[in-house]
Amino acid sequence: MPESDNNVVLRPVRCAIYTRKSSEEGLEKEFNSLDAQREAAEAYIRSQHTAGWVALPEAYNDGGFTGANMERPALSKLLSEIEAGRVDCCVVYKIDRLSRSLLDFARIIGKFEKHGVTFVSVTQQFDTSTPVGRLTLHILLSFAQFEREIISERTRDKKAAAKRKGKWTGGYVPLGYDLDVHGGRLVVNPEEAERVRAIFELFAKLRTLDATLAELQQRGWTTKSWITEKDKAHGGTVFTLASLTRLLTNELYTGLVSYRGQSYRGEHQRMIDQRLWKRVKDTLAKIRPAAIPKERNKNGALLKGLLYCGGCGKPMSPTCTVRGGCRYRYYVCRTGSGPCYRQSLPAPVIETAVLEQLESLARQPGGKHVRKHLKPLGPEWRSSAPADLIEPVRSLIERISYDGASRAVTIRFRANGEKLHANGQ
Repeated sequence: MPESDNNVVLRPVRCAIYTRKSSEEGLEKEFNSLDAQREAAEAYIRSQHTAGWVALPEAYNDGGFTGANMERPALSKLLSEIEAGRVDCCVVYKIDRLSRSLLDFARIIGKFEKHGVTFVSVTQQFDTSTPVGRLTLHILLSFAQFEREIISERTRDKKAAAKRKGKWTGGYVPLGYDLDVHGGRLVVNPEEAERVRAIFELFAKLRTLDATLAELQQRGWTTKSWITEKDKAHGGTVFTLASLTRLLTNELYTGLVSYRGQSYRGEHQRMIDQRLWKRVKDTLAKIRPAAIPKERNKNGALLKGLLYCGGCGKPMSPTCTVRGGCRYRYYVCRTGSGPCYRQSLPAPVIETAVLEQLESLARQPGGKHVRKHLKPLGPEWRSSAPADLIEPVRSLIERISYDGASRAVTIRFRANGEKLHANGQ
């Protein structure tokens, strides 16, 4: 047992060291960032040996996990140890190693306080055992979250500026184009381009979607297909009314880039001339609206058709309301009676939770299939428009269930039936 200067036996302060690194890069090295964080924490604990501090041998390392959510194996294990009463103090190298979300940080600190566990950041000299320490930590996390939101806003602004300059900013490459590996811009695929022009001319001649679709299916023509870096084929599915309509209304084929209702001259080569484009557009305008499937998801309901009520098992439909000039989106259970009657859930909350789960899974060693579907959207895929996120989300997720009683979200993925659980907010 440790002793003080007055030879009074002290109760040991059992210190758990938590480390985290967002990316997997460098983790294979003999000495990596996680090791450096632990060494700094161990040195700090040794400096407090007169107060009875002892470093626990267990390593709580989350390598390759984001701090934007709490879906981390080592963190979950640490919280379990705390609940079991086997930890007195949590030591980290920096506060953002524990969490980058103010809401999640507050939850974690709440668990610490509930079980009498203190929190120390080695490089920032914070100790939550004091009121000043708790106040300072909350102020710092507020600025950390503010910085994160500013970075996200800058990313969106950068993407908007690129769109206005006619640049390709990512997403699924449309039929007729390929991605230039050197410059990241769209280049014409001659064989596919001929097929695109033929589809436009075919519709202009037949003047109906059903007849055009039947002809495409008879010819065996499919949507865009591509080969991954591991030589695995993807895409190339049979045309549907929705995919055919998206192709015929894609202004990209006229050499333009659309952004928030405005069109800008693109860097890519035009594929469809204005006369043919106008003929197709005028024909589509004459078709009854009910005959044309809605373009992507007009209201930005990312989880439409995927989200189900955990109480009755029925789909939760997207809806919105306007108050004070602001538009608020929700998902509502349409069941006619029972405890979940008209149960609603704010759309941004559940959509953010689902995207965070995808991000968390993508960072795991077994998340290659997730990274593969998200890769076309670029590294900042979370900032992509809902229309660009719909296809990869539907390719990855089979069903989402929301339990209003426990506020739990269950996600069933298509790849291997794996389920992830997350607490609702």
